[in-house]
Amino acid sequence: MMKPSFDKNHLEIIAHTPCYQGFFTMSKLTIRHKLFAGGWGKTIERELFERPEAAAVLLYDPKLDVVVLTEQFRVGALGEASPWLFELVAGIIETGESPEDVAIRETQEESGAIIEQLTPICQYLVSPGGTNEKLHVFMAQLDSSQVDGIHGLASEGEDIRVHKVSRTEAFAALKNGKINNAATIIALQWLELNISQIHSNLESS
Repeated sequence: MMKPSFDKNHLEIIAHTPCYQGFFTMSKLTIRHKLFAGGWGKTIERELFERPEAAAVLLYDPKLDVVVLTEQFRVGALGEASPWLFELVAGIIETGESPEDVAIRETQEESGAIIEQLTPICQYLVSPGGTNEKLHVFMAQLDSSQVDGIHGLASEGEDIRVHKVSRTEAFAALKNGKINNAATIIALQWLELNISQIHSNLESS
């Protein structure tokens, strides 16, 4: 069984200094930690991009064999051919909310769809070399026949278009690189691995 060599008791945070506070927070941490060879390492400084945990949902209609994706502008993709990305529904977890609460709320805000049941896919650290963001990923089955249009909260500067694509088209976009963000890649790969079981469960219900 895999187990980390150390835990939180094997590091010391000497200083935690805020560098910037805006929509997100950037801090500088002064740290030292135990070494694999024994003893303590030298003091190091690391910048940490602090983001709250978030939840994302892969929306799948098993009867029509359709995946529902969102399209919106992403500032982190300015270096790409287009900074408008095809993604999962997603949102930040606010105080007092569970990941499931956010998944259900954001699905309605970003796609207009109402979901009730969620299947957990995974949770992962987005880029732990520089940010503490954790993403909880789910799959939700839905009837996509009435899902369409442009959504999002104007108060949050959101401008989100819904796309319904066949599962095979979504898998092709994954394999040819048109879908290039981690959460959507992970969720679609999970769907590809589990599609037989999903359809088997639908037939037996």
